[in-house]
Amino acid sequence: MSTRKNTLYNMAYRLFSMLLPLVTAPWLSRAVGTEGVGLYGYAWAISYTFCLVGLLGLENYGPRAIAQSKDDAAQLNRTFSAIWKMQLLVAGLTLLVWCGYVGFVAGEEKQIAFHLTLMSVSCLVNVDWCLMGLDQFRPIALRNTVVKLLAAAAVFIFVRKPEDLWIYAFVWSLSTFIGCASCFVSLRGKVKFVSVPWKEALTHLKPCAVLSISVIAVSVYRQMSKVMIGALSDMHQTGLYENADKIILCLAGFISAIGTVMLPKVSHMTAQGRMEDVKKHIDASMDLVMCMVCALGFGLASVAKEFAPLFFGADFAESGLLMIPLSMTLLTIGFANVIRTQWVLPQKRDGIFVKSVLIGAGVNVALNALLIPRFGAMGAVGATLAAELSVPVVQFIILRKELPYLRYMKYTLTYAAIGLIMAGAVRLAAMLPVGGWLGLGVQVAAGSVVYIALCLAWWKASGNRHILGVLKKSAKSGK
Repeated sequence: MSTRKNTLYNMAYRLFSMLLPLVTAPWLSRAVGTEGVGLYGYAWAISYTFCLVGLLGLENYGPRAIAQSKDDAAQLNRTFSAIWKMQLLVAGLTLLVWCGYVGFVAGEEKQIAFHLTLMSVSCLVNVDWCLMGLDQFRPIALRNTVVKLLAAAAVFIFVRKPEDLWIYAFVWSLSTFIGCASCFVSLRGKVKFVSVPWKEALTHLKPCAVLSISVIAVSVYRQMSKVMIGALSDMHQTGLYENADKIILCLAGFISAIGTVMLPKVSHMTAQGRMEDVKKHIDASMDLVMCMVCALGFGLASVAKEFAPLFFGADFAESGLLMIPLSMTLLTIGFANVIRTQWVLPQKRDGIFVKSVLIGAGVNVALNALLIPRFGAMGAVGATLAAELSVPVVQFIILRKELPYLRYMKYTLTYAAIGLIMAGAVRLAAMLPVGGWLGLGVQVAAGSVVYIALCLAWWKASGNRHILGVLKKSAKSGK
């Protein structure tokens, strides 16, 4: 399957897996209030961290290992079988620990945590990493889209009051399990489980564990903020941060989609020694990703104040204030994602990835402990900004002599300048005597027109071969 089709399918998958919970967020916010949203966010963040341990970095390690062995059917079967056998061991042990946490450690979140248990169970059958390594993104996208749509329908039908919060948790936990189980069926005819000794299976444990350190560290400064707000402040502040962060994570899903598709492709090119082609891919991806994240980041920041109370309800107006600085993390997430998925991981230089995110996690935890008691959710936002910035900075320090960072910064600063102009146009549009959703629509339309017009002018003036080439191909295919 072509990279373009894989990107489209993967973006659809990311869209529905991230957007549908977002679609239900206004309903949930009005049904259970800020404290209910905060309680769910607190329990979910803990559950998600357990799932990351259970999957042990397979989202990054699995596709790379499968992509590098897919040209040899026998080796592919052994690689898949060994990795999955190791996965069953780790996920099974993690599930037992989770059950112990729910039964003996959990506090006021115990009921919600219990109904999230199927998330940990799903780690036993989550083989998306194998399908990704085989460039089979279609079954992941289609099956998860159907499951998430059914889950969203169930939320609208059954969740109506604060006492129904457990139903919300169970619905999304169940949908995660069904999605993973249905994708497992898609492996039929593509790979075959063969008997491998435990010694061979456990050879994958160390490299997976190395990557899991980084994945869990990322969780620390994306999810652990909610846990620390709940522990150091209150569930009201956690609820405000949960909804603000939910918007950011939804938009970040588009960035991850590109990186997820490019990882197996670039890993295959790296294994063939085509490093010049890899650099061309990185250059094109950085141009495209920075164009996208600057539009998303500055666009969200410019409408957040009006968007939050309209979308989540008046009780969540402060979430809009949190979104304004938090939206800038999209720029650093996008920049770091391109370098990580197309240069660091394909070359198996996992130590760079681990070092950068461990530093980011350390910055986040330290600043959270310092700022949350005094500033609540806004303190967590400041800590997250610093943590997200530290990751690409560490990557730059290590890789500055290998990659043309000056060119990448040119892309970033150019689109950031265009984004600032767009934000100014949006705030001017906000002064018009039009309110509500219509007023928000006018702001979005004004910002979109300004950003697209300035980008087109820049691409034409600079002779941008990356995006102009994509636009020309799209125009020809549409004829």
